[in-house]
Amino acid sequence: MPTHTATAISNPNIAFIKYWGNRNNALRLPVNGSISMNLDGLFTRTSVSFQPSLAFDELIINTHDVMGKGLERVSAILDIVRENAGLTWKAEVVSENNFPTGAGIASSAAAFAALAMAAAQAAGLNWSEAAISRLARLGSGSAARSVPTGFVEWKMGTSDNDCYAVSIAPPEHWSLADCVTVVNAGHKTTGSTEGHALASTSPLQASRVADAPRRLDICRSAIFNRDFDALAAVIEHDSDIMHAVMMTSQPALFYWKPATLSVMETVREWRKGGMPVAYTIDAGPNVHVICLQEIAANVADTLRALPGVANVLVATPGKSARLVS
Repeated sequence: MPTHTATAISNPNIAFIKYWGNRNNALRLPVNGSISMNLDGLFTRTSVSFQPSLAFDELIINTHDVMGKGLERVSAILDIVRENAGLTWKAEVVSENNFPTGAGIASSAAAFAALAMAAAQAAGLNWSEAAISRLARLGSGSAARSVPTGFVEWKMGTSDNDCYAVSIAPPEHWSLADCVTVVNAGHKTTGSTEGHALASTSPLQASRVADAPRRLDICRSAIFNRDFDALAAVIEHDSDIMHAVMMTSQPALFYWKPATLSVMETVREWRKGGMPVAYTIDAGPNVHVICLQEIAANVADTLRALPGVANVLVATPGKSARLVS
């Protein structure tokens, strides 16, 4: 019998090869595959409780009641779970995270990965990791990648059934760190969902997508071989290409701030000097500075001293989404 209540915890992820643009917006089927690393130390904790007394779904994020589109996205996931479980009860969803929300640090990825796992468990569904990844994807595409462990590849697949993420290496495979350099913790004005819908309006998107398999091969090989130089080159190139698409969409999306550019330039100079560091930026102004764990503390301290940097959060390769008591 289902318990009707469950709690799950999930990490956000940083995409090394980016997801930007869908071939099906409703199902969030991406136009290209992507590769990422889960971020241990940053987390979303979500509890789902199906209750017969509730008249409608309730959503509380970081102690605040959420209505409108945010609640609608969550209810859409709950509806799928209810249909599969033969359940009609509405649910109370309580979620909290320990990092900025909606600022380009994959808060929606962690949130929907945790929601998918907790909701399925609460409804008594004994679903596989692939099925949870598929469900999470429907709430936020990149959430598919926060379900498996460590270093993850999201296969674009041919349909809803085979479009999910798999682990390609465990967290302990490579001692990397992500120094998440926060230059603006505020909520971005254009969310990723809206941004994905604009991707095809850029004349650069077709070229970005056509070249994606090559970049995926390079990134995958760099991870397998723990080749930092190869990883640095491909993730910076991939990040720059995605933001070029954003900047040339109609309307144009400019997520970078002056401090974003300053951090990017600093990282390039450090690497020219022999330091193993690289940057990548998701849909937001904050810069993920990837480095080896042995220098992460020094890198983070130096980044904190840069003008415009509000904070630096340090994360290492994270585990899969998981149930907690």
